[in-house]
Amino acid sequence: MAMKQNGHSNGFLNGNGTSKLHGEKLQHRGKSNNSNGVSKKPFKWFFSFLTLDTKMKSNDDEWMYSEEPHSERRKEILDKHPEIKSLMGPDPWIVVPVTISVLSQIILCWLIKDASWVTLVAMAYCIGGVFNHSLGSAIHEIGHNLAFGHGKYAWWNRVLSLWCNLPLVVPMAISYKKYHADHHRYLGEEMQDVDIPTRLEAYLFRHPLTKIIWLFFHPVIHAIRPFYKSPKPLTGWEIINTIVQSIFVIVIFKCFGAKALIYLVAGTMLSLGLHPLAGHFISEHYLFTRGQATHSYYGPLNFILYNVGYHNEHHDFPYIPYTRLPELKRLAPEYYDNLPYHSSWVKVVWDFIFDKNMGPHAHGVGYPKDLSQVQLS
Repeated sequence: MAMKQNGHSNGFLNGNGTSKLHGEKLQHRGKSNNSNGVSKKPFKWFFSFLTLDTKMKSNDDEWMYSEEPHSERRKEILDKHPEIKSLMGPDPWIVVPVTISVLSQIILCWLIKDASWVTLVAMAYCIGGVFNHSLGSAIHEIGHNLAFGHGKYAWWNRVLSLWCNLPLVVPMAISYKKYHADHHRYLGEEMQDVDIPTRLEAYLFRHPLTKIIWLFFHPVIHAIRPFYKSPKPLTGWEIINTIVQSIFVIVIFKCFGAKALIYLVAGTMLSLGLHPLAGHFISEHYLFTRGQATHSYYGPLNFILYNVGYHNEHHDFPYIPYTRLPELKRLAPEYYDNLPYHSSWVKVVWDFIFDKNMGPHAHGVGYPKDLSQVQLS
């Protein structure tokens, strides 16, 4: 596993270094002999044809907690470290790096318009994809109103997220904010946390080959899952998002041609799929450590992705901006230094593919009081 650990931990630790939140009864999902499980028969012929191992092994699909774990940590940490409140609040300086990224991508569209296809794909993966993934992480940051706050200038957060969205081509900034709020509010609740793969995903993508396919198409799967799993009404801002993106796409196509547009699309698809930066999607909430809902990553790629690797810190205090998350860790070391963490997103992706215990099925979930509510979705 791509994990490092200081001390001994099997879950979230309190200030005394002992596990506080994971004394819950553990149950499992997906067992083939369970009434709540998933039958393998409908797909057996298909996988047999591909000669893939389809044996259902679900003991690592953990029902690991009945309450969102970070809220209790937040209260306890603030009780011991009230000075952390001073870290809360927006940081509008994020406008500078995101503007540099957007303008750089537009310039690269001009430079790439007559390039060979090999050059285009290489540039999209190595450069354009890095810019686009960085902008995606900025959209996450801005989605928490961490650029202009929650007050009278809150709507500027939406405007800035539309600006960041431009090179990603697909209109997603506003929808992402809408559904990401549920990820924080209902972390680990299978039917409401849209970051949790569906049971169909967990069933289909267990072999290394199918997991590679899942990772490659992850941008598409991750984008459509919320609308299928927990749909919400369309908002006016989403319509504006779509109109703005459509205008941008037309302008890029008219000014720089089809290759420039393909460069942007490829950058988004490649960087959010099989890419070192995309390791953060896996590292954040998959069960690399039994009983731990969230893992942080501490490494140099945090500089590119607005400290998204400080994920325990972020879920504990989602209104602390990315620039102050390292200070949060420094102020409350007893709550973070003893937790297992990742130091390589590349290793995370490697383990996800080739470790038989990892895959879309190895995502921590909480359970509703009535387990009969759980359906294949």
